[in-house]
Amino acid sequence: MADIEQQHIEAALKQYIDPFLQGDLVSNRCVKKIDINGGQVSVEVVLGFPAEGYKATLADALHALIKAVAGVTEVQLNISSRIATHAVQKGVKPLKGVKNVIAVASGKGGVGKSTTAVNLALALQAEGATVALLDADIYGPSQPRMLGVPGHKPESLDGMSLEPVMSYGLQSMSMGYMVEEDTPMIWRGPMVTQALEQLLRDTNWREVDYMIIDLPPGTGDTQLTLAQKIPVSGAVIVTTPQDIALLDARKGLKMFEKVNVPVLGVIENMSIHICSQCGHEEPIFGQGGGARMAEEYKVTLLGALPLDMAIREHGDAGHPTVIAAPESRITEIYRDIARRVAAQLSTQSKDYSYRFPTIMVENT
Repeated sequence: MADIEQQHIEAALKQYIDPFLQGDLVSNRCVKKIDINGGQVSVEVVLGFPAEGYKATLADALHALIKAVAGVTEVQLNISSRIATHAVQKGVKPLKGVKNVIAVASGKGGVGKSTTAVNLALALQAEGATVALLDADIYGPSQPRMLGVPGHKPESLDGMSLEPVMSYGLQSMSMGYMVEEDTPMIWRGPMVTQALEQLLRDTNWREVDYMIIDLPPGTGDTQLTLAQKIPVSGAVIVTTPQDIALLDARKGLKMFEKVNVPVLGVIENMSIHICSQCGHEEPIFGQGGGARMAEEYKVTLLGALPLDMAIREHGDAGHPTVIAAPESRITEIYRDIARRVAAQLSTQSKDYSYRFPTIMVENT
């Protein structure tokens, strides 16, 4: 029997290119331990992103590669996820109870950003993460209705802070919980930014791995407040394939670049229409726009979603697609996008500040 050495196992593992990390697990430091006892090989893999829907596929692929190494008779794999806190803008105070904040933005309205945000949050949760959703659209909050809790009022146990509203396991907060649905918010910019900060910092978030912030469209006051005062780990840009939407999406991407918030990638929504009667596929809003934008700015195309009536119906009914149709192809796409978003974030710099003690000097 040939002697098995660690480099043989590492070489085998390097053959597998992870589709979410876009690299091998060894180079991405996901392989934490390799034990070899005769022909028995035990490997511990710790992913930096939630992957409940992917672990079985990964295990099968790695098992086959290791088993093919000469001398290996038995393979034992332990695959888990550990979500770290990642670095944010310099000088921004961390958010208590929240590891990572991901902003979901669009350059213009009508591209399905809010629908994408809620389904992304639910997909991350389905993959095994603890998730919160902040509706930052003060003028037009839509998440309470999409989460099936319109008109719900958040509790305050101490009269000073708010408890997040729970729906489908998500922690959420929105101006839509504070006012009636048909009440217009006739506020100037400073009032809006102050309200956003209060919703964010006065809510008792509980051990959140990822907070998804559903931003209003554009690059105005709210986005600037987010970039300057809120600890954002990364941003996701939602667009449709047509040139006008892409033009505005580019502005949003450049805004995050200028304020040193990493763009994790682009989601192309309404990429193709499939006729429910005959099955004919037609790119109503153009084709390949998201891919071209991602290539132009050297970011990841996180995924493409079809123009499907069910997505709209599920959102309007307060049962987002990931909840309403968990086994559907569309939910599969959302979960794939969620893994890509979290995997891209896992490759960013980590925040180690929590490991260091706070030094206090007192005069005695």
